[in-house]
Amino acid sequence: MALPPILLGVLLYTAESLSMKTLDHVTVREGGSVTIPCLYDSQYKLNSKFWCRGFTWTFCQITARANDTGKWTITDYPAHNIFTMKLNNATSSDSGSYWCAVEIHAKPDDRKHLYLTVQQAPGVSVMNSSVSGHEGDNVSVQCFYTSGYQNKPKQWCRYKDQSCYTEKRTDTSQNSSVQISDDGRSSFTVLMTGLRLSDSGWYFCSAGGREVPVQLTEQDSSADMDSCAATDAGFGDLED
Repeated sequence: MALPPILLGVLLYTAESLSMKTLDHVTVREGGSVTIPCLYDSQYKLNSKFWCRGFTWTFCQITARANDTGKWTITDYPAHNIFTMKLNNATSSDSGSYWCAVEIHAKPDDRKHLYLTVQQAPGVSVMNSSVSGHEGDNVSVQCFYTSGYQNKPKQWCRYKDQSCYTEKRTDTSQNSSVQISDDGRSSFTVLMTGLRLSDSGWYFCSAGGREVPVQLTEQDSSADMDSCAATDAGFGDLED
């Protein structure tokens, strides 16, 4: 029996083995910028990376490729199995469905869908999308939310493995710990104490299913690191 095209598409999609990792629903303030990391399998280091717009993969339109610059800027870090997509000067018309993707010949491209919402007052936002510190230091990140998210669960999650820390609880990983405190009105604060080099990487604030990426760059206190090395520290722990 022939299957309807939509059902056939769903079956083909679920049958594929996709390794790409990214967020589900990112929010950004109108006029602002956001950097979205996309993690891919190590076997695709040399493959072309791109960013595609559209609700369905079959009909999405490529908006940028690796090393393109402009409103959409893609930067590939093959040594660390990650590429980032930066959107500059976001407008409401940029809201919609997108795909992180790796071009693969002779078989389906590896990809992951996400939704981007651009608003004057986004449901979740951060003041700074990057923080840094030395080993043993403490760093804090303030995550803001609108009134509709006051009673939603608040989380601070690590991008690499999607492990999340929840509010009103202290989670300890080796010598570092994470504490989340919610003021119950408009923001919650993440405090990471006793940083380790292994804490470097990408995280995200989450409330009610809305997410905002934050990069944690940790510097080696035993030596001064130039800007390139500091950037590498931010990605160094993201390899699978």
